[in-house]
Amino acid sequence: MSILKDILYKVAIESVTGSTEIAINQLHFDSRKVEKNDAFIAIRGTISDGHDFIEKAIELGAFAIICETLPVSLINGITYVCVRDTNAALAFMAANYFGNPSQKLKLVGITGTNGKTTIASLLYQMFKKAGFKVGLLSTVKILVDDIEYKATHTTPDSITINHFLKEMVDAGVEYCFMEVSSHGIHQKRTEALHFRGGIFTNLSHDHLDYHPTFAEYRDVKKSFFDQLPGSAFALTNIDDKNGQVMLQNTSAKKLTYALKTYADYKAQILENQLSGLLLKINGNEVWVKLIGTFNAYNLLAIYGTAVELGLDSLEVLRLMSELESVSGRFQYIVSNTNITAIVDYAHTPDALENVLNTITDVRTNNEQLITVVGCGGNRDTAKRPIMANIATELSDKVIITSDNPRNEDPEVIIQEMEKGVQPQNFKKVLSITDRFQAIKTACQLAQPNDIILIAGKGHETYQEIKGVRHDFDDMKNVKEILDQLGK
Repeated sequence: MSILKDILYKVAIESVTGSTEIAINQLHFDSRKVEKNDAFIAIRGTISDGHDFIEKAIELGAFAIICETLPVSLINGITYVCVRDTNAALAFMAANYFGNPSQKLKLVGITGTNGKTTIASLLYQMFKKAGFKVGLLSTVKILVDDIEYKATHTTPDSITINHFLKEMVDAGVEYCFMEVSSHGIHQKRTEALHFRGGIFTNLSHDHLDYHPTFAEYRDVKKSFFDQLPGSAFALTNIDDKNGQVMLQNTSAKKLTYALKTYADYKAQILENQLSGLLLKINGNEVWVKLIGTFNAYNLLAIYGTAVELGLDSLEVLRLMSELESVSGRFQYIVSNTNITAIVDYAHTPDALENVLNTITDVRTNNEQLITVVGCGGNRDTAKRPIMANIATELSDKVIITSDNPRNEDPEVIIQEMEKGVQPQNFKKVLSITDRFQAIKTACQLAQPNDIILIAGKGHETYQEIKGVRHDFDDMKNVKEILDQLGK
């Protein structure tokens, strides 16, 4: 148990009714989980408002209520703490409750539209290879050194973040690499964390279902760097037009990486093949197993981060040469008849274009490129026609299909994608609503030496239809279909 007064350290408090000297068992922002002696934090969400569940939380045993607006009637014996912002309050309370674990290890946050998972996962992989105990908070999974937990959000809630950071500290973890989403920043989930460094990857069209404008999306990302302390470093992709924006108001040490312009960490691509990349980084050559220009940027960010964290630069290059690709990120297999099937998480226009351009760079043009692509339901609808246009411009054949329709009609999503197809590309396109059948059709159309790209879901092992998750794994399915077809 912790004393409420101690948990409230650094919280912007407007008023207190009752005692803060009471012992609190646990913190909750979900009223259904509240038990005796807990504190309930009323969060205003996009779907529901926690203030509507204060009475329920008290019935279940909450001793303290943290809210932005006090209930009309207050109950004797209950402590009410009125705060300016319950999201920010939750962030500080969670950090205090778990003993501020982010201050006891070196935490690095990665933000941007694309590349977050790859950079975080490869940094974890590299520092493990270097002999350190390492933590990972990513879209794919949460790792406390060697112990794996399932991830549910790109940036978990403040309680979950601090819970796992404390687990890491208790396990002797020295470094933790964390994906930082715009949602997480906007909802103050990272507010009370102490970062040793921040990385900006790039910014393109995404999450405009959540952020009303691209400018707000950019500024939310920027606010992460604005909050970094002077003891941290801020490493930004200066080739991206928004890269310099991220550094404008940060107190952190300003660092840049680039392929095209002068930067602190600079790389050239000497060779780009399906088997890997030959890079020249700050004057030294290294062969890596990852593919494509977008991965050259990711590897450059990893190199810069590792050097800033104190690793020897030549040792970093050696470790980079051993890194393996991340699940669902340009992950590929080659069949018996030399058909290459690539599974990638590309679910934004920019990411899809990057992947297709990468394939174009390494192909001979004597083969077909068949792309299977869809768009998620209940998400940014503006990108649907754009993604279909990119796919059809850069592929020989395209099968438009379902991604995670969620609560939308998948056929409506497909129709919205089809609007982006230019007349000269109509004959390239098939629309097949069932994703399994779409992948099967791509495999049936593929001839020896052809390339199949299955985009959008990557590492995900489910498909969400009408709010229900069904088992679905793109890589597993394409492997099995190619085997069954004898290809």
